[in-house]
Amino acid sequence: MTKTIAFSLVLAASLGLAACSQQEANNVVNDTADATNDIANSADSAMVAASNALDNASNAVANATNAVENAN
Repeated sequence: MTKTIAFSLVLAASLGLAACSQQEANNVVNDTADATNDIANSADSAMVAASNALDNASNAVANATNAVENAN
């Protein structure tokens, strides 16, 4: 998904370059690259958070199961 977003951003930036000076074009390219990296980092962080939440839920179930088994 992040690649699709990145390609969309690059395409949008490329389409806007025709009306810009060289310096403005370079700024747009750099800004687009920065935004793409930010999006990719956000997606990675969201995946890590989801994985951690799943691990925590799994541990909670295991702990509850152990508590029930030990109570008997």
